[in-house]
Amino acid sequence: MRKIMHRFLPLFLILFLLDSSLYARSAVSQSQKTFLWKAQSKTGIVYVLGSLHLMKKESYPLNAKIENAFEQSNVLAVEANISDIAKMDLQKLMQNAFYQGNETIERHVSRETYELIKKETGNLGMPLELIIKQKPWFLSLTLTSLQLAKLGFDPNYGIDNYFLQKSVGRKKIVELESIDYQLTLLSGFSEREQELFLLHTLRDMKTIEQEINQLLRAWISGDVKSIESLLLKESVNRGMEHIYEKLFYERNRNMTSKIEGFLRTRETYFVVIGAGHLVGNKGIIEILKRKGYSVEQI
Repeated sequence: MRKIMHRFLPLFLILFLLDSSLYARSAVSQSQKTFLWKAQSKTGIVYVLGSLHLMKKESYPLNAKIENAFEQSNVLAVEANISDIAKMDLQKLMQNAFYQGNETIERHVSRETYELIKKETGNLGMPLELIIKQKPWFLSLTLTSLQLAKLGFDPNYGIDNYFLQKSVGRKKIVELESIDYQLTLLSGFSEREQELFLLHTLRDMKTIEQEINQLLRAWISGDVKSIESLLLKESVNRGMEHIYEKLFYERNRNMTSKIEGFLRTRETYFVVIGAGHLVGNKGIIEILKRKGYSVEQI
């Protein structure tokens, strides 16, 4: 179970996929903008990097600007320290992610959704009996992760994990949230909201590779507007407003408060946050600017 959760958490609405040829170009394009920002106060410096949670081994090395900012930092801050997955409350996970007793997902979603579940899990080669006990929010993560794994992408090469491994024995590591917090957040949505979350995933299965390649082209060039347009387009859909408020905007405000605390110190922090949290008027970068901090995209 710990191995399974290492694959699935902390993934949300959008997981990232990148064509390796794009990375080959990015490695030699060190003069262009990246998805990295430098925020400053009178005392502290915080580098904020938009994260890609899944990548390939050939995705490295990263842009030298990113690596240099990391080397100049004293502390690494991540959303959740996935290296501490062993500390997760597995009993809580089982209760929140799987139906108990004779309950199955068929009893908790519409007939349309259930037929889509059968179709897409069949396309992935998953026996129905392996998925009917999963609750909608967890099944959404399962399907997305398996689709990306099928395309050759691995969370072990994700940005978060890369910098966590580089920090061991070298830098202090702190969390902006925690795995337990993210588990509670996702499992706390109503059944209808969880079904909407799952439907979003099921309907995007056929286009996920194309859309994520578009996202990553924008990420490589530091194209904030394109990332915002692609990543947050579903927030305007009926029924998704509350989901986005909880998954993005409320968390953006909370994580910004943590970053402000870092800026009040005399240390240099390197913060790794999912790229979706950095874009838009409600994103962390714009919140920091409105609060009067000097923020520069690198």
